[in-house]
This record gives sequence, structure tokens and C-alpha cells, in this order.
Amino acid sequence: MRTRRQRRRAIWLIVVGLSAAGLAVLAYATHVTRRVERTTVDARFSLRGKRSAPRDVALVGIDAGTRSTLGQPPYPRRIDARVIDHLRRAGARVIAFDLDVTGPSNSAKDDAALGQAIFDAGNVVLVTTNGRKTIDPKVVRDLRATIASSYISASNNTARQVPYENVGLPTLAVAVARRAGHPVNAADFSGDGAWIDFAGPQGTIPVTSFSSVLRGKFPASRFANKIVVIGQTDLVLHDVHPVAFGSRNMSGPEIQANAIETVLRGIPLRSSAGWLTILLIVLAGLVIPASALRLKGLRWLWVPLAYTVGYAVVAQLAFNGGTILPVAAPALALFIGFLGTLAVAYATDVRDRRRLHAAFARFVPPQVVDEVAAQVDDDLRLGGTRLESTVMFCDLRGFTTTAEQLPAERVIELLNRYLTEMSDAILDHGGTVVAYMGDGIMSVFGAPLHQDDHADRALAAARDMLDTRLAHFNAWVTETGIAEPFHIGIGICSGPVMSGNVGSARRLEYAAVGDTTNTAARLQAMTKDVGCPILIAGATRRALLRDDAPSLTRVGELEVRGRSAQIEAWTFATGDVDADGDDDAAASSPSEPDAAPSPDLN
Repeated sequence: MRTRRQRRRAIWLIVVGLSAAGLAVLAYATHVTRRVERTTVDARFSLRGKRSAPRDVALVGIDAGTRSTLGQPPYPRRIDARVIDHLRRAGARVIAFDLDVTGPSNSAKDDAALGQAIFDAGNVVLVTTNGRKTIDPKVVRDLRATIASSYISASNNTARQVPYENVGLPTLAVAVARRAGHPVNAADFSGDGAWIDFAGPQGTIPVTSFSSVLRGKFPASRFANKIVVIGQTDLVLHDVHPVAFGSRNMSGPEIQANAIETVLRGIPLRSSAGWLTILLIVLAGLVIPASALRLKGLRWLWVPLAYTVGYAVVAQLAFNGGTILPVAAPALALFIGFLGTLAVAYATDVRDRRRLHAAFARFVPPQVVDEVAAQVDDDLRLGGTRLESTVMFCDLRGFTTTAEQLPAERVIELLNRYLTEMSDAILDHGGTVVAYMGDGIMSVFGAPLHQDDHADRALAAARDMLDTRLAHFNAWVTETGIAEPFHIGIGICSGPVMSGNVGSARRLEYAAVGDTTNTAARLQAMTKDVGCPILIAGATRRALLRDDAPSLTRVGELEVRGRSAQIEAWTFATGDVDADGDDDAAASSPSEPDAAPSPDLN
């Protein structure tokens, strides 16, 4: 069953996911992500790499060799006429003349020669950059030619798409495809037009020099049954534009050749269906919040990276197969979902775990705090475990009597000084401070993390408390004049202990319970009666890994309240510690108010 904290966290994650998806869909619908999306298409062209040159399209270019031979264009139209004649005789299927010759020149004779060449070919598509007004449609019909627009959609000054028509004229690629007998559907050119499926960067389509064709110096089969595009291919002639393939420059005729090839192939590169685009955006917005619902803490942090890499691979594979999946809008959804989920995680899991970390740091050695915090469940509880451990109880003798004679602030100062000294000894030896009970301390060794040498650690901590820490504390007591030096009583027992976080959803405490805990508490209370500062259960002596037997003295079999069998007890050998009780010990009985508590902790 989910706790209220978990339900609140789940609600916030759902809100984050829906918000991320909604905002990204809105950004897509309002074209906010369009510019970035087009840039990702450019990158996908580069990743796909160069393909083989089109077989149905050829280029005749005014290149550097032509300029060195004929000079700077434009050339007399009788030269254009001779090139068209050579291409007709070579068997060109369609001649796309990507040079604007739709207006008259200074030579009527040259104009007539060009007109005759166009008429004889019967398959020429002429381009205009200014629309129908520059040429009489009747003249075009008489020449058996087609007029087209050379316009290419250039978003951000980069050529990426070819529209169906422009200023009432079909674009060159559409006109050429129709002239070649290829059916063209206007619905395939929605929006800014059809995506041009570039075969590669500039130079992918081989160029035959305009001057070579003029002289007839080319293989007879080079243009047979092909669509031939004629234009200025030398990049210094300024008919160059950045294209989608890595945003590198390409000559206008080669762009047109790629566009023509795209239309001839049935426009193989298309954007994904609208419903699929929306689905992918929504999925990207929900994936991180959904993973955070199932994964604890920040364990979902690998999801954004994995999803990004996986989606990028899928998008590239889809592109290679002819489908342009959206990238920018899903990336926006993923980013918003990541930020929102991170905020929810900080407000719930991270903040709660920091509090838990701080709480554990007060009674668990620093080197194991992270390990302990990592074991908590969704409810921030440390799950119950049964471990072989050693429990130690420590009590300050005569504190109650002294406290009655001191101001409250001095009592707290005295108590804090004592608890600090003893707690440091416990923590320094790898123990866990479980609870403070007035002037009493309960600690455990070997829990919440297993320690093979838990008994050795407990005895080392007890020696430190009796030999060093108590001396430091009493020196301070004497120096400040608060009271007379104090004595302590310690009880230690080893055995199975059940430990974990206990309490309500509003308050949790770490606890270690069981018969071992009860026995340690009873032994500590019995140190007054026996007259020893420390009583060590026989189970602890047997659990020692180091041979401490010479430093221990057997006290005997003791009757322990709540147990039917007697407990073998040991203490430190005489001379190891001051075995004398304080002046209160002789006068105090086990029922004295400051005696260590010995409730039933089962």
C-alpha cells in the first residue's frame, strides 16, 4: 500500500509528464521547434553518408574549364543551341535548361537558333526566376517546351525542400518529372514541399563540362535516355546555396538534379505521420516521470541518457529507411520531463534522504552512513534484519543526585559533555549509537551493517570509555568544579539482534531489539550489585576473534531477571580499569532512580 508521501510524489510526477508532453506538442504545433528540427535533418544526412550518384540524371556544367575556354557567362545563344543539339543527338530524355533564356537577347539570329534547337529537341524545360510575365505561353507551346520555376525552399538560407509550384508555375523538378512521363501528386508536396533526398554533398553527381559537350567531346552513351540538367556548376559563379547535407554549399544545378531524382523516385524521404509524431512527443514527455514512479531515489537518472541514445539511433535508422521522425520536439519534451522529475525528486526523495542521512550520521560511523542510507525502502525505512551483533549499555553513576543540585543549564552542559565523550568512543570503534536514555547510552556493534569482529569492537570501545574517555570527562568535571568525578557501569552481550527503523510515517527511529538487548541492559544494571564497572556476557567472550581471555576475569554465573538460566559473566582483569564503584554505588540499590532502564525490549 502506498503511503501519503508516495501518493503525493506519484501525482506530481504524473503532472510533470503531462505538462512536458503538452508543452512540447504545443511547441511543435506552433512551429517553435521547426528551425532546430531542420538542423537535425541536416545532421542525419551527414550521418547517413554519401550514396551512389543517380543513374537517371546527368549534369552539364559551366565549370572552370568552360570559363577558361569561353570566358565568363552568359554566352551567345547560338552556343546554347549547339549544346542542346548535341544532347538531343546523344538521346537525352529531358533537357532541363537551368539558365534563364526566357527573355530576348541582343541577337535575333542567336534567338532563332536557340528556338530552333529547342523545337527540334521537343523535350526542353526552361526555367524562369520572375514568373510567367517574361515569356509568352504561346511561344513556349510553339517551341514544344515547358516553362518552370527554379525556386527551391530555403529555410534559414539552406535548401532542403522542393515545392510543387511557385508563382503559378510548376517547379523544375515537377515539370521535368512530368515531361519524362512520371506521375506527380500535388499532395506529396504539402507544407514547404517535399524533402530533397540528397545523394551526397557537392560533387556527388558527376559533371560533364559545358565546353566538352559544345565540342561533342563526350561518350555517346553518357546522356542516353537520361534527364540532363544544364547550369552553372562552378562555385565561383555564385549560383551556390547551403544544402541539408551538412549545411555545405552546392551548386544550383546539382540541387535541381537531386530534386529531380527525388521526384522521379516517388519522394522516398517523408516526414512521419502526424499521429505518430504526436505519439512520439507524448512518449518522450512521459518516459522519465514514469520511470521515476518505479525507480527509487535518483536511480532513474540513467533513463534520459539511455532514451536519448536509443531514440537517436532509431531516428537515424528510420531516416536511412526514408522516414523523418521528429527529434527537436521529443527532445524538448524529454528535457522538460527531466527538469520536472528532478525537481520532484529533490522535493521528495532527495530531501527526505538527506534528512535520513543526517539522522543516521548522528549515531552511525561516517564511513557506513551511505551504505545504510542506500538500504532504506520507499518509505525511508531501514528494513528489519537479523544479525549476530553485540549490544552495549552504558550508565553514568550518581548523575541524578548531582543533577538535583545544579542549575538546568549546567545539567545539560554536563550531560552533553559526557554523551559526547562516550559516543565518540562508540563511533570510533565502528559502533552504532541506537539511543540516549537520559544519562544512559544504548549502542550496537555489527548492525545495521554486518561486522565479523563486532564483539572485539565492543570490548575495545568499552576499554576506551573506561580508560580514556571517562578520565577526560572527569578532568573536565574537576576543572569546572561542577561536581565530583563520576563512574560508569557497562553491560555487554552478544547474540542475534533484530534491527531496523521503527515508528510511524511521521517519526522514525532506529532500534535493535531481542533477548540479546535485554540481557545487555540487565547486565549493566547489575554492575552496581556486583561491584564491577563492566559485566561481559559469556556469549561475548566466545564471540571474540582476538584472544582477550588473559585480560578478562570470570565473575561467575549470575541470575538475570527475565531468564530461567543463569548467565556467565566476565569483567576486565583487576588493574585494567578502576574496579571501584563511586561513592553512590555502595549506597545505591538497583531500584535507584538513575539506574539504567531495563524494560522488556523483546
